[in-house]
Amino acid sequence: MSAQPPSEPAPQDGAPPPISRRTLGGLAAAGAAASAVGLSPGTAAAQEPDTAERPFRAVPGRRSPRPNILFILGDDLGWADLSSYGSPDIKTPHLDRLAAQGVRFTDAYAGSSTCSPTRFSLYTGRYPGRTKGGLAEPIPGGSAEGLPPSHPTLASLLRGAGYATALIGKWHCGYLPDYSPTRSGWDEFFGNFGGALEYYSKLGLTGEYDLYEGEVAHKDLRYYTRVITEKAVDYVGRGADDDKPWLLNLNFTTPHWPWLADGDEEESARLTARIKAGEKGVLNHLDGGSLAKYKEMVEDLDRSVGEVLAALRRSGQERDTLVFFASDNGGERWSYQWPLTGAKFSLHEGGIRVPTIVRWPARLAPGQVSHEPVFTPDWTATLLELGGARPDPAHPLDGTSLAPYLLHGERLPERELFWRVRGERALRRGDWKYYRGQNGKDQLFNIPADPREQADHAGARKELVARLRTAWEKVDATLLPYPKG
Repeated sequence: MSAQPPSEPAPQDGAPPPISRRTLGGLAAAGAAASAVGLSPGTAAAQEPDTAERPFRAVPGRRSPRPNILFILGDDLGWADLSSYGSPDIKTPHLDRLAAQGVRFTDAYAGSSTCSPTRFSLYTGRYPGRTKGGLAEPIPGGSAEGLPPSHPTLASLLRGAGYATALIGKWHCGYLPDYSPTRSGWDEFFGNFGGALEYYSKLGLTGEYDLYEGEVAHKDLRYYTRVITEKAVDYVGRGADDDKPWLLNLNFTTPHWPWLADGDEEESARLTARIKAGEKGVLNHLDGGSLAKYKEMVEDLDRSVGEVLAALRRSGQERDTLVFFASDNGGERWSYQWPLTGAKFSLHEGGIRVPTIVRWPARLAPGQVSHEPVFTPDWTATLLELGGARPDPAHPLDGTSLAPYLLHGERLPERELFWRVRGERALRRGDWKYYRGQNGKDQLFNIPADPREQADHAGARKELVARLRTAWEKVDATLLPYPKG
């Protein structure tokens, strides 16, 4: 990272110019999170916070430098897999504490119902169907499609505004030699290119070795979650030595199949031998997993996030770092989705509604909950605005910046959240969700009243169905068509 600090955005409303990140962080960050929940710095990490929540309210008078951005994704984590979202069995104290120190979103959605399209929507801020690679649901092993290096991304636009950028973990937006994070705006990359890998051997979907540093294969046969957690801890620590703000996309593969926890080396060896023997579909692990194993994996994800957050606290950057946590789509086989219907691959709520937590001590008050419907492209627009980066006018964003809502308490404009996958369509406007599944039947659900999508109001609200269908078709007409076959 360069030692040359970027210029900060001009202060607003007569606020004094922001002081440097390092100075402000050193003065304030040591006890920021602790004071947010009423604990001393020495006990903040050890004790559980008050879990009472209040409706979200912005604190308009606060000022700060542009934030560092720590954007964390779990993989196939279901909406209710965190204890703060209702899991009766899985314990996630670190993520629960993060929620207690910031804002927990109840109606936050992924950009799609599978891995790579959601990542396209995050990195571009646009519907996945605007790029050819985004039409794959998801990109299969060995595919020739991906995110074009010429397309502006969250990373390239923030880098142009003075940010250092890194991606650690799962990329899943195309394979070498044509696609890579370092060709799409990230200064550094350490992780895997594909949609899944065996956690120890690092063998991917087509049997290839899939752990890279930059574009060079990197040998490390330890448990993958441990490896990328160490890399993230190191990156956060290095950021403390520089006034330059940074973006770190930390993309865990946990709790995606295969169902392996840290220490499951015997099962890893069994899977690895089958992959090397040429057997197809081994990583789907259809003969493995259990509720107990899934719980172990999610709780390990929670501990790993806790390690990175502890490193951020030690670095003195906590106050001025926006931490975001979510899943890339709904949960899979062993996930807990209640009360939602559907799962990964579906545009029912269980396939696209995801746990979402945002913490930024400098600007957001703790212990809050928001019920505003938001989705992945909104966060792209939000982070670009907070980072002082302008979208590329040739590639207009499909999301709405949440910065006025989060920082100044402005109401979000009425708008539609749009989804399209093969054989399904969905659109949410306010409380209402328009849905059409494989049977071709239009349905209408009032989501706050009926999150399980069981009471179909289409017959009684035909005019509303027609308006929402027209809105969906208007967006769909601007997207690339799916290839035939």
